[in-house]
Amino acid sequence: MSDESEESSEEGEAEDILGEYEGERNAEGERHGCGKARLPNGDTYNGEYEHGLRNGQGTYRFKNGARYIGTYLQNKKHGQGTFFYPDGSKYEGDWVDDQRHGHGQYTYANGDTYTGEWFNHYRHGQGTYVYKDTGSKYVGGWVHGNQEGEAELIYLNHRFQGRFSNGKPVGCGKYVFDIGCEQHGEYTQEQDKGEEEEEEPSLLAEPKWKASKITKLTPWTPHGETPPPPKEASLEVPAAAEQEAGAERDGMEERPAAAVTEEETVPSIAVTDESDEGRYDEPSAFEASSEVLSSVRDTGEEEEENREEEENKDQED
Repeated sequence: MSDESEESSEEGEAEDILGEYEGERNAEGERHGCGKARLPNGDTYNGEYEHGLRNGQGTYRFKNGARYIGTYLQNKKHGQGTFFYPDGSKYEGDWVDDQRHGHGQYTYANGDTYTGEWFNHYRHGQGTYVYKDTGSKYVGGWVHGNQEGEAELIYLNHRFQGRFSNGKPVGCGKYVFDIGCEQHGEYTQEQDKGEEEEEEPSLLAEPKWKASKITKLTPWTPHGETPPPPKEASLEVPAAAEQEAGAERDGMEERPAAAVTEEETVPSIAVTDESDEGRYDEPSAFEASSEVLSSVRDTGEEEEENREEEENKDQED
C-alpha cells in the first residue's frame, strides 16, 4: 500500500473520519501540543502534536497489543524509542524515518538478543548476538541482517575466530580452547559433482572444517572492516519520495489501513523482526565438529601425560 496515495486521501478528510481527539490546538485549528487520539480501528495515541502531526514524545498503542513509546518527527518514529511487538519481542534504540537505524537492542520472542548497529531496519555493522538456550554468542560483523565478515563465535569452553559469509564460517580460522591451545585450519564448502548443476547455491552442503596444525595461544585481532550499507538512509526529515519504500520495508510492523490514514497500524498477523521482503530467521550458532574437539582433547591428554612423566622423573632424581 502506497503512503503517497494515503496522504492524498487524507487531505480532504473531515475530523470525524480521523477519529476522536481531545487536546490542544493552534490558531488554525490543527492538533498542536499535547493530546489524545482514538482511531476508528481502535488504535490510540497519547502524546505531542505539531501542526497536526505527531511530533515529539508519545505513546502509540495498537489494538493487537503492540505499542511504541518514544519520539516522533512528522508522524514518523524518529529518535529514541521502544517498540513492543505482539509476539513478545522488543526493540529499544534509535529510529530514523520509521526504521530501526543507529544503535539498538532487539530481544526476540525466544529470548535471544542482538545488541549493536542497525541500518534501514536491518542488523548492519558491528553487533553481538546472544543465544539464550546455549549461552553462546556471535561477536562481529553484519551485512543486511546476515552474519558477515570477521567475527568470533564464543562457546562455553572454546571459541572460533575467523570469517563468516551469509551466516556460515568460511576460509581460514582457528578454534581456541580453554586448555591453552588452538587449532588452525580452514572451512571449505564441498559439493557433490553429480549434483553440481542441479544444486542451488543456497542449498550447498554445510562447510567442513579441515585442520592444519595445533599451536599454543596466539593473538587474534580482527581488522574491523566497515560493511557496505544496504541502501542510503537520510538522517534528516524524510522526503515524500522515500515514504512508499519505507511502507514496504515496514510490512512486519505498522502498516496504514485503508480506512484509517491519520495514524499507523500493525497487522493482526504475527510481527517478525524483518519485513516479508527481507525476512530472516534467528541466526544459528555454528557448532564445532566432534573431530575438532576430539583432536584437541587428544593433544591435551598427550601434553598432560608428558608433564606427569617429567614430574615423576624430577621426583626420582
